[in-house]
Amino acid sequence: MNWTDERVEKLKRLWSEGLSASQIAAQLGGVSRNAVIGKVHRLSLPGRAKAGGTVATSRTNNTAAKRTTSAPRAPNYASRVTTRTVARAVGATVVKEEIEVETYHEMEYRPASNVVVPISRRLGLTELTERTCKWPVGDPLQEDFHFCGCESPDSSPYCGYHAKLAYQPVHERRRAAVRA
Repeated sequence: MNWTDERVEKLKRLWSEGLSASQIAAQLGGVSRNAVIGKVHRLSLPGRAKAGGTVATSRTNNTAAKRTTSAPRAPNYASRVTTRTVARAVGATVVKEEIEVETYHEMEYRPASNVVVPISRRLGLTELTERTCKWPVGDPLQEDFHFCGCESPDSSPYCGYHAKLAYQPVHERRRAAVRA
């Protein structure tokens, strides 16, 4: 298949209208989705925004997310309804329609100030028993690596404090899944 000037112009027009590579391939005929993607790349056509925001918005959200601490916690979201125009294929035609999209933005996290962290017994691997906490502390490649070693219940490999970090209650997971 040769890329004629006419087909390239049609590709550029369809790409700017927001059609997917598969939809463009179907409209051009005689070309695969991957061929369309390759040609778009070679033409250096601008990327399109993903669902959920613009390219710039998603980049700023990603960099902000990298700066936050990685302490285990349930996500805290605030929602907002916005209207967007999207294109979708109906048979061989593309229909543009406005839809309402509920977007979620993560709110600032403030850790509780009344948390009591147990004092670790600093046990090595060979000193662990069935009744000691096996929560690893530090980098395993460093000399100061150790395990918590505090008393743990019969059914758990971790003490009460570390079990709360390791296991999230089912209702918290369900609430987080509903928000996503």
